[in-house]
Amino acid sequence: MKIYLTSFILFLMLFVFACSDVDQSNSDLPPIQPNPNGDSELALLMREMFDDGMRMKEQIESGDKLEVLAKFEKIHTAQATEPEKAASKKYKLYADAYLNMLEQLKVSSEKDTEILFQGLVESCMNCHRAMCPGPMVRIKKLYLKK
Repeated sequence: MKIYLTSFILFLMLFVFACSDVDQSNSDLPPIQPNPNGDSELALLMREMFDDGMRMKEQIESGDKLEVLAKFEKIHTAQATEPEKAASKKYKLYADAYLNMLEQLKVSSEKDTEILFQGLVESCMNCHRAMCPGPMVRIKKLYLKK
């Protein structure tokens, strides 16, 4: 019950702030960030990866030609919120799996695109199951509808 009440209050606060017509462009306040500890380079990169994944999902679902952007090699070098996790062998293997899936999507035939895209999303989920489960709720939105 406590979780629901806290969630409701957070939702209500976000709704009120999102709907306010206060112009923050001239404000002395720093912009509101989703992460209270600040955003690491890796967190920002992964948000961009998610946005790109949503774009690819829409292309697949609408039957458009898939455009794969291979610009996420920085997944190995981006500064992480918890650098010790990103320096681990386990993380590097998950990152390699993601990059490998991107490469396979780039050269895939049209008939293999959906299954390879699902594999790409699964590579994200596997890493986050093992390393950082918080974003899993958001990542689930990338799966194609069956």
